[in-house]
Amino acid sequence: MACRISELVLDCRDPEALAEFWCAALGFVVLGRDGDDVEIGPREGFGGPQPTLVLSRSDDPRPGKLPLHIDVSPTDRDQEAELERLLAAGARHADVGQTGEESWYVLADPEGNEFCLLRKRLT
Repeated sequence: MACRISELVLDCRDPEALAEFWCAALGFVVLGRDGDDVEIGPREGFGGPQPTLVLSRSDDPRPGKLPLHIDVSPTDRDQEAELERLLAAGARHADVGQTGEESWYVLADPEGNEFCLLRKRLT
């Protein structure tokens, strides 16, 4: 039997603000709260094929912690339209040493967490 990713945990300073951003970016909804943590996911809820995203309050990330970034793909529009939508929602361009020849965009959410907008449209 294999495992699947059921949730991704992202340490952040303001879980509520990032929940709002990632819900807008991914079409997710808030599924639950535990203390300061906010879990968001698809409208269908827990246990489906998509992992949920737990935004966990942290003022001081631990050294040596596994870095994490999220890749997103447009589902109902082309990459350029999705880029404009994400920028309007609060994302900004991030420079991680790209050459300019990449087929994706590197962005950052409102707290500076980097993520990539891929070109491929998923259905």
